[in-house]
Amino acid sequence: MKFDAKDKEDLNKIGIFTLLDLALKIPKNYDDTTLTNTPKDGSVSVEVEIKNSYRQNGILHIVSWCESWSTNIKIVIFNAKAWHFGAFKLHKKIYINGKCSYAFGGWQITNPKIITKINKILPKYKLNLRDDRFRSLIDKYIKFENFIYEGLSQNEAEFLTKIHKNDENSVILIDELNKNGLGIEILKFVEIYNYLKKLSAKKRNFKANDIEIFDIVGWISSLPFSLTSDQEKAIADIRADFSGFEAKRRVVMGDVGSGKTVVILASALMVYPKTAVVMAPTSILAEQIYDEAVRLLPKFMRIKLVKSGEKEPKFDGVNLIIGTHVLLYNELPKAAVVMIDEQHRFGSNQRERINQLARDGEDYAHIIQFSATPIPRTLSMIQSSFVEFSFLKQMPFKKNIHSQILQSGDFETLIKHIRREIANQKQVIIVYPLVESSESSNYQSLSEAQGFWLKNFKNVFITHGKDREKEQILREFRANGDILLSTTVVEVGISLPRLGTIVVVGAERLGLATLHQLRGRVGRQGGEGFCFLFTKLKNPPERLKEFCATLDGFQIAEIDLKNRQSGDILGGAFQHGATFEYYDFEEHITQSAKKRLRMQTKMI
Repeated sequence: MKFDAKDKEDLNKIGIFTLLDLALKIPKNYDDTTLTNTPKDGSVSVEVEIKNSYRQNGILHIVSWCESWSTNIKIVIFNAKAWHFGAFKLHKKIYINGKCSYAFGGWQITNPKIITKINKILPKYKLNLRDDRFRSLIDKYIKFENFIYEGLSQNEAEFLTKIHKNDENSVILIDELNKNGLGIEILKFVEIYNYLKKLSAKKRNFKANDIEIFDIVGWISSLPFSLTSDQEKAIADIRADFSGFEAKRRVVMGDVGSGKTVVILASALMVYPKTAVVMAPTSILAEQIYDEAVRLLPKFMRIKLVKSGEKEPKFDGVNLIIGTHVLLYNELPKAAVVMIDEQHRFGSNQRERINQLARDGEDYAHIIQFSATPIPRTLSMIQSSFVEFSFLKQMPFKKNIHSQILQSGDFETLIKHIRREIANQKQVIIVYPLVESSESSNYQSLSEAQGFWLKNFKNVFITHGKDREKEQILREFRANGDILLSTTVVEVGISLPRLGTIVVVGAERLGLATLHQLRGRVGRQGGEGFCFLFTKLKNPPERLKEFCATLDGFQIAEIDLKNRQSGDILGGAFQHGATFEYYDFEEHITQSAKKRLRMQTKMI
């Protein structure tokens, strides 16, 4: 259903784009101007005639006569303004609404409002649009038959129609909704159903480049390790994408160390001899993917690493191109698949360039995004209206990572642990919240803390996000270091096979997704490792305790969602801050909404 042009303009300004957006704007409260026929405590609306008035200490005292009550009513107005004296002029008859009480032997109304519409229930919406204008739009578009056309059930359509009718029943329904939650399930369903409809409307289907899939069965059997069943399933999903006529966008999601690189290489080999492009957020990650490609792919695959500063690289006959965002500024050959590692690390302008990179006239390359930041199952169900998902939950190597909250009294124990780790040829990373000192932080910064570590330990390396040499320092640390002092720059970065311990200072300041990424640096090749969360809080937050109790990134994502909410899904990335007012990511409601949307789509 479409809004008229002027209505559409007004509604779009307050974030309403669909009929269901409009229906979900429930009144915050009501002004009830129904005339009160008999005296009572509480909110009343009455007609009065002003008998006399006087001012005392800024308070306007008025005596009025109420014919329907057959009694005088005293009116008290605090901080009276000049206009009050005109509004409450002697012998004037007016309708007022306010809080009434019996005091000092008579009825009294304090700070009443003058009303012009009587016997009405007037909803208050608290929007950047006049209430009377918004009410007129509600009356115009909120119709039972419009809701049925949108795919709602009779029960849902009746509920929304009644709640917006602005009568006594509407007030009762909203009161029950606020007090007892009656009807909340309907609002939750309508909200996620509306959201899924918007997502499906944004989805566009494009023709894919023709791909004759290269048989990789022999290559997989020749690898020096066995694939997990999740890796096999992800590769099968991608093979099915390549077999179709539509260009697909798929997200392969898995914890750090779950084997995403092998899936990248398998995808590149499946499109041989056509070209595959892989883009990574840092040159270190690009180099690691390149090194694995050279080590594992068949020798007939021509692989090129594009480095920053390389002028006019040659791509003739290249089957796999690997690089950072520098790829976006080169004339690349036509690609069958474009793969992006940790796409959320790229800005919106760069993401748009990635989309252009995948386009070849009327045809599009398949796009595969790889992410080590798991999202909850319910969120993936929501976004699956827009993209396909594959999950890597199994680990090629068994990890045994001990996670523990440390407080100030544990420092000596931590130092002894670090010395043991170094003696066993293990490496340690200590992550600080800030580079420089700050009055707003009660934790040492990187610059303040480095003196202690440099004095008491050898082979200490230091870097941070704004350090231009950080990637080179990370390389040197991997080869020769014992301790790395850093900020969260190591969240996504170099593979460190000897890393045994990570210490996160001020852990309560970071989201669980970031903490999980940092912990994922430890034990990349399996074995035992340690993650210590240091806090000065006497009572560490429950979410840190929950984090320490599991290594499952998807379970951690559920905990993080519970604490932080999802953010704007339609905008692209999952950002901090709630998107929904009623819906709370209940999986059964999501399933029902997706099923209804599929039925509605088939009917259309």
